[in-house]
Amino acid sequence: MYVLVAGLVIFLGVHSVAIAAPVWRQRMIGQIGALPWMAVYSVIAAAGLVLIIWGYGLARQEPVPVYWPPTWLRHVALLLMIPVFPLLLATYLPGRIRSTARHPMLVAVMLWAVAHLLANGMLADILLFGGFLAWAAADRVSVGRRNAPPPPGMPPGTLNDAIAVVCGLTVYVAFILWLHVRLTGLPIVAL
Repeated sequence: MYVLVAGLVIFLGVHSVAIAAPVWRQRMIGQIGALPWMAVYSVIAAAGLVLIIWGYGLARQEPVPVYWPPTWLRHVALLLMIPVFPLLLATYLPGRIRSTARHPMLVAVMLWAVAHLLANGMLADILLFGGFLAWAAADRVSVGRRNAPPPPGMPPGTLNDAIAVVCGLTVYVAFILWLHVRLTGLPIVAL
């Protein structure tokens, strides 16, 4: 469990610099430059992600149950996951979805985390998905206060919304049918 917690602290910590220390972040970018900052940031985030994946795998070998969610919550989780991939894609495809959600990636992370908290009750699940939910909620509030620039993407257009929805739903179906089991070892539906 310690490896998972360390990974979460590192990954979410580096992603929280803009929330907790935006002035320091800007000063560092000014001192070392944007590309070196992004390189250091990426290496730290990647190390945290590797620790999260490794730690979650280790924690699944000796699960610690906290609660047993009823089966019907898995169906709710599947419904909550429907907009997740379209929202992720809308982050980089500016259109009505991105302007309405303001930061669709954070909304997607929150939905993903809530869905997984509803369907899973092990301690590792609560740490992983609860940590991401808390971070995304804090960042969502922070984005509104700090006027963060929008992420780069294609030129704005209504076609982008259609692309985000169609491609996002395609990825969702792929996850349901086979990608989730390939990546996590856990089937979503039995075929």
